[in-house]
Amino acid sequence: MSTPPAPSFRSYIKRGKPVAQTSGASDFLRLNDQISSLLPAVRRRLHLQRECQRLMPRMFEYAEVLQLQDGQLTVAVPNAALAARLKQNLPTLQNGLLEGGWQINAIKIKVQVTCKVEKEAPPKQIAMSDSALRAFASLEQTLDPHPQNAGLRDALARLLSRHRKD
Repeated sequence: MSTPPAPSFRSYIKRGKPVAQTSGASDFLRLNDQISSLLPAVRRRLHLQRECQRLMPRMFEYAEVLQLQDGQLTVAVPNAALAARLKQNLPTLQNGLLEGGWQINAIKIKVQVTCKVEKEAPPKQIAMSDSALRAFASLEQTLDPHPQNAGLRDALARLLSRHRKD
């Protein structure tokens, strides 16, 4: 009888149990001398981001934790309106983080216009029939080329391009 192959575990032990081997990027980062020192800071920042999202999910849908240094948390937001709303809720956020074990003495908000707020386009809910599309195409082509009709013609062109079946 042969013995079954040993599971692919590293020699890392956590609470008496072997920890499964990680692969790919995390192995590279952990084994790279120059980058491995950054991993604890990155993990800490990600953990703090998740904690902030748990405390204020609507706000941190767009806000991003930049850094935590000397007890000061720096958060980036994409616009001034969100910064103002977040500023009103700073005591709630700070108290929630303190209860979670984070030593936060101050929270600084930075408006970074370069933060991209990308929301997925909602899925198309209405499909137009072929006869409706033909009617709109006919209307677009039969409209007078008068400057007053330019907006309507543009809107019809956009509508037809969105609903064109490829």
